Amino acid sequence: MPQTTYRDVVHEIAADNYGYVTTRDAEDAGVPKIELVKLATRNRFTHIAYGLYRDETIPRTPLDEYAEATLRAGEGAFLRGESVLALLGLADVNPRTITVATPKRTRRRMPAHIALTSAPEGAKPTMYEGIAAQPAAEALLECQGRVQAGRLLDAATRARAEGYLTTAEMVRVREALTAWTTPTHLPSQDASE
Repeated sequence: MPQTTYRDVVHEIAADNYGYVTTRDAEDAGVPKIELVKLATRNRFTHIAYGLYRDETIPRTPLDEYAEATLRAGEGAFLRGESVLALLGLADVNPRTITVATPKRTRRRMPAHIALTSAPEGAKPTMYEGIAAQPAAEALLECQGRVQAGRLLDAATRARAEGYLTTAEMVRVREALTAWTTPTHLPSQDASE
């Protein structure tokens, strides 16, 4: 029976995480941090950022950039707002930046396409496609004023159909979005125009 190597262990971690492995995940699995560095110098893994590596033998997917963004931001980070809608394919949004909320201040340098924000007090992220994210109902409501209300209502209907919203959440989101589109929330029109 072949012996399991450190490479095998981190490959299994990466296979379950869009090809990415953090030094923390590796250490939790019994792999010393230095072994990831060695694998990177042997071109078995690519060093992405501090404490983050990618196993290039794992095929890339359209969701890799979202996984990488949350992993770059550190422990407890999660997608927020339009980035959640894009991840789930709920609305015709194409954010220029991936918005990631963090529960604590991070000093890590991020690429220009990743925007860090503070996580709201008491935020309870969920997991979609194995990636930490703001719950769909909260993401839809957060997008008010940045995404057309009609698109958000369509996204809410789709989210409900795909199981991302409960019936109660759907009612709450629909009421909030409908209230937002009433004349009291729209810019006032000057009668003399």
